[in-house]
Amino acid sequence: MIEEHAQVIALDEHDSVWVETQRRSACGQCAANKGCGTATLSKVLGNKRSRVRTLNPRATPVMVGDEVVIGINEQALVRGSLVLYMLPLLFLFVFAFLGELLSAQLLVTNPDILPIVLGFLGLLLGFVWVRGFTRRIANDPRYQPVLLRRA
Repeated sequence: MIEEHAQVIALDEHDSVWVETQRRSACGQCAANKGCGTATLSKVLGNKRSRVRTLNPRATPVMVGDEVVIGINEQALVRGSLVLYMLPLLFLFVFAFLGELLSAQLLVTNPDILPIVLGFLGLLLGFVWVRGFTRRIANDPRYQPVLLRRA
């Protein structure tokens, strides 16, 4: 379970709580701090807050302003990240490869057009599939952050 500290900002009627987390960066913790692009980007973007709806399955009594600890299952986070980032890229590469094979078979005059068009189509189909996946898991408790305890 990956845990994060948050502050309760609203209560919901349905066993859920709205919390706000402070985005933190690990930058400044390593020796490459001065030459690291991530550290520079973190300084430019600043620390922003994220609002998240969390489930409260144990009906832990909390009030607005309370500090709490929320968590999400590691497998759900890894699986969601892989689907979100890798699947559209996989569709892009597979469709571009198919475009390359088709352009060689069809003896197209400009062999670069078909892989580009099919690769772009594959990327779009990957995004459509990801959108459907996120809609399917939107109410799945395995993919939702959970209120673990009061801090």
